[in-house]
Amino acid sequence: MEETKHIRIEDFDYPLPDERIAKFPLPVRDQSKLLVYRHGEVSEDRFTSLPEYIPTGSLMIFNNTKVIQARLHFRKETGALIEVFCLEPIAPNDYVLSFQQTHRCSWLCMIGNLKKWKEGTLVREVEVKGIPVRLTATRGECRGTSHWVDFEWDNPSLTFADVLEAVGELPIPPYLNRETQESDKETYQTVYSKIKGSVAAPTAGLHFTERVLDSLRQKGVDLEELTLHVGAGTFKPVKSEEIAGHEMHTEYISVSRTTIEKLIAHGGEATAVGTTSVRTLESLYYIGIHIHANPDANEEELHVHQWEPYETDSTLTILEALQCIRDYMERHHLEALHSSTQIIIAPGYRYRIVRRMVTNFHQPKSTLLLLVSAFVGGEKWRTIYDFALGHGFRFLSYGDSSLLIP
Repeated sequence: MEETKHIRIEDFDYPLPDERIAKFPLPVRDQSKLLVYRHGEVSEDRFTSLPEYIPTGSLMIFNNTKVIQARLHFRKETGALIEVFCLEPIAPNDYVLSFQQTHRCSWLCMIGNLKKWKEGTLVREVEVKGIPVRLTATRGECRGTSHWVDFEWDNPSLTFADVLEAVGELPIPPYLNRETQESDKETYQTVYSKIKGSVAAPTAGLHFTERVLDSLRQKGVDLEELTLHVGAGTFKPVKSEEIAGHEMHTEYISVSRTTIEKLIAHGGEATAVGTTSVRTLESLYYIGIHIHANPDANEEELHVHQWEPYETDSTLTILEALQCIRDYMERHHLEALHSSTQIIIAPGYRYRIVRRMVTNFHQPKSTLLLLVSAFVGGEKWRTIYDFALGHGFRFLSYGDSSLLIP
């Protein structure tokens, strides 16, 4: 573990000119380029060809989270503009329950222009579904770089989901350096997004269209879903010299019993679509270890800590870990397992479930680049990124795709 903790983030830098960052998606999602890395060989294809590279009878897993319109703007009487960016619900602390609230709820939020909001309640008169509504935000205690914020609105026929839908703005990544546009409401969601809760899209999935999904099904690829709500921490740069000083944010995950059973049926192996699916799937092994040690663990006790994979010396196989989860869900009559993870995947990590990965091209010096490096091994990530830079690939959230098969 010590070797992993001493990884220098400087070693994961590469030159990324601004013109290589895709500011907008292609008009047709599945026409993006596909870099294929197979056992050390790199080639180029079109995303519509992805099914040709996925084995018949294998399992492919997607993250079905939906991006919420999490950015709210309030103007103070002084004229100062305050941005309140909803990160995660705290009262009630369940996403679904929070979106269903009809008068008030509280969220952990990042505040833009904080110095201009020292006290008092922010007020905004808005129209939701044709109904005039008075929306207020009151700042509570500080929690790290975020704040507790109480929201209230004066019409009980409207849910918080209605309010966000009408008033909130979709939070596109800061590195796009542009305002959110109406078109982003569609293009910054995957075609299979269902469960509201993310403040960033699981962007590897943006390339999929119904025709690509149909091609995969026709080939006999088993398609399953899970949920990880992507937090703003996904854009958090690593500022420490060594990754030991970088704290991963907590992400909330939900995996159905069907998905667990499919994983068992497929020998505990899968193709992961996106780094969010990777983090969820790989966390399952450690959740299984928790359950094995404590069969009646509660949701909080199943949490996967950042350095846990490097500190755990378990003889449990992946199938045994998954069976522990399945038995736990049966005992507790759960259709879905809800937990959370702070897992950091970096060189030195041993992958348990993921055998193939579909992912975009990530920012220099990011934890996502560490995850890719751990997957392909050694300096091979450089070979992949040099090829992409040399062959006109578009980078980051709205950029092109890659399929990685170590």
